[in-house]
Amino acid sequence: MKVLLINGSPHRNGAIFRALKEIILELQKEGIETELMQIGMHVVRGCKGCGTCRKNHLGKCIFGDDPVNVAISRMQECDALIVGSPVHYAAAAGDITSFLDRMFYASRGFPYKPGAAVVSCRRAGSTAALEQLNKYFMMNNMPLVPSAYWNMVHGNSAEEVEQDEEGLMVMRTLARNMAWMLKSIEAGKAAGLALPPDEGKIRTNFIRTVKASSSEKDGQASEKKNAEKRSDYKDFAPYFTSYNKVNKAYQEDDE
Repeated sequence: MKVLLINGSPHRNGAIFRALKEIILELQKEGIETELMQIGMHVVRGCKGCGTCRKNHLGKCIFGDDPVNVAISRMQECDALIVGSPVHYAAAAGDITSFLDRMFYASRGFPYKPGAAVVSCRRAGSTAALEQLNKYFMMNNMPLVPSAYWNMVHGNSAEEVEQDEEGLMVMRTLARNMAWMLKSIEAGKAAGLALPPDEGKIRTNFIRTVKASSSEKDGQASEKKNAEKRSDYKDFAPYFTSYNKVNKAYQEDDE
């Protein structure tokens, strides 16, 4: 059994790293393998809403110049996911938010693989950031792993987090609960317990578009043509690079 941990902090050895390190050490005591990905120092683009990952059934993002697709690939062999982020303006950091938006949308999530989020802050905003990150798991059929209190540590640095004895206790408890949940899932599989049946998604919209008549369609086509001539029209086509032209450092699993 293996857990992927993603550090969304721009500080490689900062407060969030110290929290994740505590989790890693405890997981290893429980016989669980771990892998840590540091993505905070990468330039991570946001989702452009092109939908290419869904339309072409790629299972990965069309943009291959950052580690998003590597993380998706890693999750094929990992059994659980832990995401760590510092608190910026009472929310998760921008890079990890962009990263997770694309990772979860392109892959359609990782159903029935346990997930957990941890955050670090100097003083406040942590509960709001934690709630934001937990939604990625809760909206994708991923069991949320609990702990003895909020999954957060306080401090501006790894050294300051060392003083947060309660926060580190919470991290260790989270790790043991994660290990227990993974072992329970494996025991269930061994006993022949099947996963819950997938009903399939039912999508409804609050706003319904009225079908356009043929004359209206002609008008819309003409309007689109005029928009393309305007200088403010944005053509995203050049950004949709093929996998042969992307940064090979992030495509090691495609070879």
